[in-house]
Amino acid sequence: MSESTFLSQDEIKALTKRVVYKSQAKQLNSLRLTYRTRADGTHVVLRSHVEKELGGVPTNESHNEEPNWNGLDVA
Repeated sequence: MSESTFLSQDEIKALTKRVVYKSQAKQLNSLRLTYRTRADGTHVVLRSHVEKELGGVPTNESHNEEPNWNGLDVA
């Protein structure tokens, strides 16, 4: 079963520990999470953004663990 692109409303409640939309927005702001607000007041939060910002999933950036040995060659 694949996960949704966006957090569910229950997940947003669990993340923010708030049920009132305005309070959820304050908490999302304090966590420095980007979100959008729908016309009905609910929030749209990208799952990948939360995972990246809170350290749940490594980013797709490639990190070379091996030192650049050629860079040590000095003429």
